[in-house]
Amino acid sequence: MAFTCNIDQRGRKVRFFIGAFLETIGILLGVLWYLEWIPAWTIWPAVAIWISALFVIFEALIGWCAVRAMGVKTPI
Repeated sequence: MAFTCNIDQRGRKVRFFIGAFLETIGILLGVLWYLEWIPAWTIWPAVAIWISALFVIFEALIGWCAVRAMGVKTPI
């Protein structure tokens, strides 16, 4: 599968900042779980957020959006 660039610089920046924000939230939840400040089950949402953040950052780096590739018109 070839990833054809389908977003502009503005879209790449937005996706990168969203990815960085999600990455921070995922790591913060992981640290809070490790310190046992939050319930044990919260590690799973933390992992899901962290993996999602990695995918969004990947999209920003290669200039490709999965949602746009499926035909949905996004505003950014």
